[in-house]
Amino acid sequence: MKKTVDVSIPLGPVHPIFKEPCRIKCETFGEQVLAAEVELGYMKKGIERIMVGRPWQEVMFLAERVCGICSVIHNFVFIETMEKISGVTVPDRAAYLRVLANELDRMQSHLIANFSYCYTIEHETIGMYLLNIRETVMDMLEYLTGARVTCAYIVPGGVRFDPDNEDLTRIMTAMDDVERETRRYMSMFESGPLIGLRSKGIGVMTREQAELIHAVGPTARACGITTDCRSDHPTYQRLNFSPLVRTEGDNYARVMLRFQEILQSVDLIRTIIRTLPEGKIRGGGTIGRGETTHKGEAPRGELTYRIKSDTHGRVQEISIQTPSIMNIEACARYMIPGVTSVADVTAAYISSDPCVACTER
Repeated sequence: MKKTVDVSIPLGPVHPIFKEPCRIKCETFGEQVLAAEVELGYMKKGIERIMVGRPWQEVMFLAERVCGICSVIHNFVFIETMEKISGVTVPDRAAYLRVLANELDRMQSHLIANFSYCYTIEHETIGMYLLNIRETVMDMLEYLTGARVTCAYIVPGGVRFDPDNEDLTRIMTAMDDVERETRRYMSMFESGPLIGLRSKGIGVMTREQAELIHAVGPTARACGITTDCRSDHPTYQRLNFSPLVRTEGDNYARVMLRFQEILQSVDLIRTIIRTLPEGKIRGGGTIGRGETTHKGEAPRGELTYRIKSDTHGRVQEISIQTPSIMNIEACARYMIPGVTSVADVTAAYISSDPCVACTER
């Protein structure tokens, strides 16, 4: 049936609440949004092409530059893919430290995602307090890895540094602060009337729609889908990890799920520090020839690397599938159409935590 459109409204590519440039084209009838299209292509990096022909020692640093907000998981999945190709094993202590770094990175990514959402619905007070919590997490990431963003902490067969007891005690103490502050602001978000008006029942996507569009990560789990690649990872299985799920499928559910996952990461980090095995942090091994595909769970969802390497470990072919491309499409197809006000378009878009840097790698 032909739609009756009053006005076509473009948002972006430069917009005060967009972390990265993109354009959202909306077709409206009155205040209601009938359809939306997200247009990308403003910051294509071509990083996969740059990786081809280079040795793994250089590609390792390029991989974590695919995204500055979730750089650790790109380092993690790239190295695990090369280890899978070459049959390199990792000592238990290093495996635990990898998860520790990954969970710190997940926490800071979720905190900046929820800050962006609060800023979008003009609740800047909670947003700024969330950034304060994020700074504590970033400090702990720096203590563990030596850097805040591009850490290059994970290397074939292990990790780069071994924290001492003082570092681990500092991280454990910081987790107490992070949990207390997160619960405080999560409670404010949960019961705030303004937040409820701007979030509950807005940008709804059903489980069936999420499955149809292959949404991933918290965007999918907020619709009742239980998929989380961490469930299949041997180290997470030893930590008794199980995914968190909500069923509302709206903006509120997506933000609340990220709060819950931050608290879950706090528990995982405490378990890791309490049960950290003794031993070495490097197992050795040589990266060689082969081809394989490997998946990991980024803060936004499933991250897949497919790599073909030669006998010297040079990357001959590489393909990276990041989670945001599916979630951005889910946002355009199901979350934005039907919102009763154009003012809700940006909130629905930001609630899915889109990452244009990953998508336009």
